Amino acid sequence: MPALSTSLDRYEVWFVTGSQNLYGEETLQQVAVQSQAIAEALNEATEVPVTVVWKPVLKDSDAIRRLALEANANDNVIGLIAWMHTFSPAKMWIAGLDALRKPLLHLHTQANIALPWADIDFDFMNLNQAAHGDREFGYIQTRLGVARKTVVGHVSDPRVMAEVATWQRAASGWAATHSLKLARFGDNMRNVAVTEGDKTEAELRFGVQVNTWSVNELAEAVNAASEDDIDSLVAEYERLYDVAPELRRGGARHDSLRYGAATEIGLRSFLEAGGFGAFTTSFEDLGALRQLPGLAVQRLMAEGYGFGAEGDWKTAILVRTANVMGAGLAGGASLMEDYTYNLVPGDEKILGAHMLEVSPSLTTSTPSLEIHPLGIGGREDPVRLVFTADPGPAVVVAMSDMRDRFRLVANVVENVPLDEPMPHLPVGHALWRPAPDFATSAAAWLTAGAAHHTVMTTAVGIDVFRDFAEIAGVELLVIDEHTTLRDFQRELRWNAAYYRLAQGL
Repeated sequence: MPALSTSLDRYEVWFVTGSQNLYGEETLQQVAVQSQAIAEALNEATEVPVTVVWKPVLKDSDAIRRLALEANANDNVIGLIAWMHTFSPAKMWIAGLDALRKPLLHLHTQANIALPWADIDFDFMNLNQAAHGDREFGYIQTRLGVARKTVVGHVSDPRVMAEVATWQRAASGWAATHSLKLARFGDNMRNVAVTEGDKTEAELRFGVQVNTWSVNELAEAVNAASEDDIDSLVAEYERLYDVAPELRRGGARHDSLRYGAATEIGLRSFLEAGGFGAFTTSFEDLGALRQLPGLAVQRLMAEGYGFGAEGDWKTAILVRTANVMGAGLAGGASLMEDYTYNLVPGDEKILGAHMLEVSPSLTTSTPSLEIHPLGIGGREDPVRLVFTADPGPAVVVAMSDMRDRFRLVANVVENVPLDEPMPHLPVGHALWRPAPDFATSAAAWLTAGAAHHTVMTTAVGIDVFRDFAEIAGVELLVIDEHTTLRDFQRELRWNAAYYRLAQGL
């Protein structure tokens, strides 16, 4: 199997334009030229990450249905952008929209920016009818219950380009989950509730396959790592990181670093051979492994793999999805856990970390590679990367199984510098202020039943997760600068009713 890729290069979005045969060939040729120009403008925008492929103008029901089926069957197509240039009677879209299984963006635009005041005539009006053509299209989408994103404005507007780019990234995440295989090494941490979930429903809802392999199969792959490969990887560690003297060649604990390298080699080979894009481990089930994987997990997350600790496969899905949606952007995505607080009045902050597994993609500084005892798991001291996440905006997102649906809860946060050095905290970590404030954020999070494991992303913002949730048809609760606890509690009650009713009997 090829190595895992988080690149968006292989993806494409089809640009489809609606019209009808009523207008004659000359008008339809003008429609085609102008719609190609819109598609080209999207392609030329540097902020739009996925290739836009123009498709011939759609003029009848059969052509629309066939295009939808063709898009469904093409794994590289992650969605459609639709524009009704003239007037495309909406009944001709029923079969196609009903068949479509890819994300849809409705672009409400037109070819010209300003009205040609001195020259406008009815020929111009006849050609440029999107103002009401798109309303006809909007009606049929709503009538059929089609989930979509609607973007309004001329494509020369940076806001329009940004909204299209946001949706493309969300659609990329959706496509990634639908090709995602997740390997669980061992089971969930015993007696923990929130990391449990319905794996069958997850495959139906997100498309991800979640299955379990014996941790000793991983241990066999680790033991099979060659000395030459270990030498090469250790040399890479010494180039990239500030390696503790005791771990370097000739150091008293160099063998522990070599085992950490063997773990990365074995884990990577196992994942690549099985075509897995995400995985979980558990310190309660380490089998023949000598260390709880730390360094290996951190580096694989930074390459784009999804990961969840303690068997938390739902968070592993989120980490992989966030890595794909943020492809090519500054920042990264990582497993995170709200660990402890600074509760000084007016200066409340959250310190997030995990036992070992926080991705170095959250920092631009050089991590230190260290070894420290881990008073849990009953194995040798594990090697790990130690660093502080860079200051700046971030989002933390959790997934919970609420029995009748999956719930995403997202909090907009700001990573901040440490108040003082923490020389005795030997793990990767982040310090942040949550929006709108600590008390409201924490109360809303607890009220929603959101998980203690999250994905932290510093690459994409909350709008990408809004679009992703809309595409996936899952509940999303957002905690941001506009949140009040009273309104949040109302939303929870409304959502409980909505999602029960939406499922039908």
